[in-house]
Amino acid sequence: MERVVGTVVRGLRCPIINQGDQIEEIVVDSVLHAAETEKIQINDKDIVALTESIVARAQGNYATIEAIANDVHAKFGDDTVGVIFPILSRNRFANILRGIAKGAKKIVLMLSYPSDEVGNHLVSIDMLDEKGVNPWTDVLTEKQFRDYFGYLKHTFTGVDYIEYYKSLIEEFGVECEVIFSNNPKSILDYTKSVLACDIHTRFRTKRILEANGGEKVYSLDNILAEPIDGSGYNEEYGLLGSNKSTEDKVKLFPRNCQPTVDRIQSMLQEKTGKNVEVMIYGDGAFKDPVGKIWELADPVVSPAFTAGLEGTPNEVKLKYLADNNFSDLKGEELQQAISKFINEKDEDLVGAMEAQGTTPRKLTDLIGSLADLTSGSGDKGTPIVFIQGYFDNYTK
Repeated sequence: MERVVGTVVRGLRCPIINQGDQIEEIVVDSVLHAAETEKIQINDKDIVALTESIVARAQGNYATIEAIANDVHAKFGDDTVGVIFPILSRNRFANILRGIAKGAKKIVLMLSYPSDEVGNHLVSIDMLDEKGVNPWTDVLTEKQFRDYFGYLKHTFTGVDYIEYYKSLIEEFGVECEVIFSNNPKSILDYTKSVLACDIHTRFRTKRILEANGGEKVYSLDNILAEPIDGSGYNEEYGLLGSNKSTEDKVKLFPRNCQPTVDRIQSMLQEKTGKNVEVMIYGDGAFKDPVGKIWELADPVVSPAFTAGLEGTPNEVKLKYLADNNFSDLKGEELQQAISKFINEKDEDLVGAMEAQGTTPRKLTDLIGSLADLTSGSGDKGTPIVFIQGYFDNYTK
């Protein structure tokens, strides 16, 4: 019978994961139970995606703000620390900032504006135009910022992040000065000891600081890159990808994830005879049109995935073929011509007119975004996502 459905995505429920749980067995059991209950046939090239959160929870990859403080103090001593370019997020950065403050004597907090790296706005770009402020050249003090723009709250959270972040620092009795600039070099007028808190631009930020007189220059992936007094850690990403667990603890991004996805794939192969692809995903990579927020606050969408998810899609645009290559055809004749073209398409369509508009992003970024939107960030309770038909095309 002809298939009339393409890609199908299902969020799967599983037990609440705790430290020490065998995550691979739980994931495999959950997929097999769902397949049996919902009468799903598991096929080659199906995809099982699991959130980074349940992997980190099973690993027990947590750290206290005390551990963060100890690492920060070990690196900066009693220097004034320039904390630059943090994202504006209670979940992502509040506990990190508290840990930094606990380990410092004085902090100069430098915020990018009009928005942070992932699109959380302190002020609208229209207000900058209205006041004649150039965010690429103008360095503002807190007073200047307030005189220009007043007290503004985040569109979604209702938080004044300037006031909030300053209060988190001062609760530890630490002096805090706030400035606003998009140029990493601006912080060097205040201190040569800098902690770069940006995510995707951190390598450029550190390079600029080190080339212009920065003496102690670190980024968040350097903090808790190894255990501090038995804490959790991440040797590759440090504090990047972490989020709030309790009032004095963060959950770190999971570490050493490749064996996890490989073992799940192997177990599913053994139990079903099918070659199922497996990936771990965090934040998706997409932009919200209202809040202007680019979702990706993790260092990568997927920290680990099986070999079949490497690369980018190699697809053609059906409407282009219908409107151009086969514009003289209709009905069954058109379907057959398009199917033949797809079956015979080149293995590399980069630059081909037939592929324009197909957005060949990394497969793991596309699939991870799909999985993140499916599982959500709230109480859906589906940290495993089962995807079928993703690699099918019009001819299948």
